[in-house]
Amino acid sequence: MTKKITSSQLLGEIGETSVRLRFLHIGFQFDGRSRLEAGVDGIAEVMDKGKPLARMIAVQVKATEAARYTSEDETSFSYLLRSTDLAYWRGSNLPVIIVLYRKSDDTFYWKEIAGKVDDDDRRLQFDKIVDVLDERAVDRLAALTVPKAGFGYYVPPIGGGEDALVNILPVQYPSELFVSSTPYTPKKAAAILLEGDEPRFDWAIKGETFWSFSDPRESVCRHIVDPDQVEAIATSFLAFHEDSHERNNFSFLLRKTLDHQFRKDLSWDKERKIYYARAFSENTPRSFSYGASKKRTSTEIVNVSENKIEKSKIDFVRHHAFIPRFELLYDQWYLIVSPTYFFTTNGFIPHSYPSALLAGKKRLDNSASLRGQVIMWHRFLTQSERDQESLFATPAPEQRLRFGEPPTVTLSTRVPEDVWGAQKRRTTESDDGQERMFG
Repeated sequence: MTKKITSSQLLGEIGETSVRLRFLHIGFQFDGRSRLEAGVDGIAEVMDKGKPLARMIAVQVKATEAARYTSEDETSFSYLLRSTDLAYWRGSNLPVIIVLYRKSDDTFYWKEIAGKVDDDDRRLQFDKIVDVLDERAVDRLAALTVPKAGFGYYVPPIGGGEDALVNILPVQYPSELFVSSTPYTPKKAAAILLEGDEPRFDWAIKGETFWSFSDPRESVCRHIVDPDQVEAIATSFLAFHEDSHERNNFSFLLRKTLDHQFRKDLSWDKERKIYYARAFSENTPRSFSYGASKKRTSTEIVNVSENKIEKSKIDFVRHHAFIPRFELLYDQWYLIVSPTYFFTTNGFIPHSYPSALLAGKKRLDNSASLRGQVIMWHRFLTQSERDQESLFATPAPEQRLRFGEPPTVTLSTRVPEDVWGAQKRRTTESDDGQERMFG
């Protein structure tokens, strides 16, 4: 009887050969196993610019001629793993991936087989943009060899270095501040000022001492101090005091000064301790135009989300926000800017259930969008300074604090985007540079 090689065997061999070539094209080695394999067709070795790193990934290839995958549409499909394969892969001391090859359109999709996958959860969901096996997958594949727990391999991110943006802004403040005795507690002093027409709160009271960068005798604050006891002292006395409690007092004064300086543009949420972009009118978006790293751009710092079914109904209003923290590093004070979001029902009333909205938005943020937000907040906080450079600028409002550019540091290797968080489709927010951000 004449021997015959089936079409299924041929397709399997074509699939393995095609996958091997694909790994070679993206710069990895791929060695096929013997015909005694029981669930791993080959071993891919991570290489960096042709240099083998002895970091291995087990690969199982599944080939098909032209059939559509389960639930396939333009963006995704699903694939059901076999229980016997899962049982075999659980004993692997290497990361395991499955590669799906379709001959008709020469497509390659891949997915890691996580150790937590069990018989009741065997269906993998593939993204036809994110999960393509090509050059864009190099860093994700290399990251599989980073140990998540227990023993394993470590491999650094593949590729050249990049500049990382640090989310801290150097703070410049007046060289002197005003100090005075006061008979009032902070609560009583605030109550007195609120009775006037133009109260101001760019001050701090600790014990029986009043501190401010503004002379209280020239404002309504004269009502809460002993005017004849006011004196100007060097700011460095409090800013670099040996006592950490005094430095904390200075940090609080910086925050209160920031409150006053941006009172028309930023609101303060006491519960969450964040600043958020103030809405100017109900259910109305607000945009901010600024110069980014390489070009001028604009973003909606107050975004109104309409109901998808009832267009006249507003679901929520999202405000760009940041968590502020003033810190002394060596001999320089910095404002640490941690971008986040604040949600209201109409621009003014806090949303009753913001947690789910915040979590959903945060899942879409990647390092590029966070970097963009840090740059945006720097431009926002320094807008009045930039406006003053114009020949037609109007006099700037009272301004005590100024903020320098966020510094950058050079990384020896590029950080893979997936290392920042869960794997996800890239957002549509623009990235106009190569800087990243340290959180």
